[in-house]
Amino acid sequence: MGRKYVMGDQQGLYFVTFTVVNWMDLFIRDEYKEIIINSLIYCQQRKGLRVHAYCIMTSHLHLILSVDEGKNLSDVIRDFKSYTSTQLKKAIKDNIIESRREWLIWMFERAGKRNKRNSDFQLWQQNNHPIELDTNEMMDQRLNYIHNNPLEAGFVDDPTSWIWSSCASYEKDIEGKLPLVYIS
Repeated sequence: MGRKYVMGDQQGLYFVTFTVVNWMDLFIRDEYKEIIINSLIYCQQRKGLRVHAYCIMTSHLHLILSVDEGKNLSDVIRDFKSYTSTQLKKAIKDNIIESRREWLIWMFERAGKRNKRNSDFQLWQQNNHPIELDTNEMMDQRLNYIHNNPLEAGFVDDPTSWIWSSCASYEKDIEGKLPLVYIS
């Protein structure tokens, strides 16, 4: 039986991870990562999402998030995951150079049929295991974890060179793919 994680304080600062079902390496193509970036920007502009840090890996993404006062972080996350799932499914189906197209769709449909909450398709794992960052020590630890993820995975020799992360924004004051609300 799965464990349900709850966000107690909807206005809190949270570390979350969104993982593709079966840890499938979906985000090896930039166009799929761009869907994530554009969806986060939309949520920032229209839903009051504050992105404090991020890193998109091949099978998952890590984020430190909060929302504007009066907004509900759980609702924004639900909408983000639903929208990106639909958009990524469409992008996969429409991508004529996607050699894994049939397999990816089959795997996502298979996962959807096995989950009572879905009718026919599931891209994201259900849980995002939110961890409220209520101390400076926790914030620093998670920020370092996020930024060092590509280095630990062997993708880069310098974490600031991973363009799908906020690391260069923090370390070199270089504008990244997403506007950030910095953790001080």
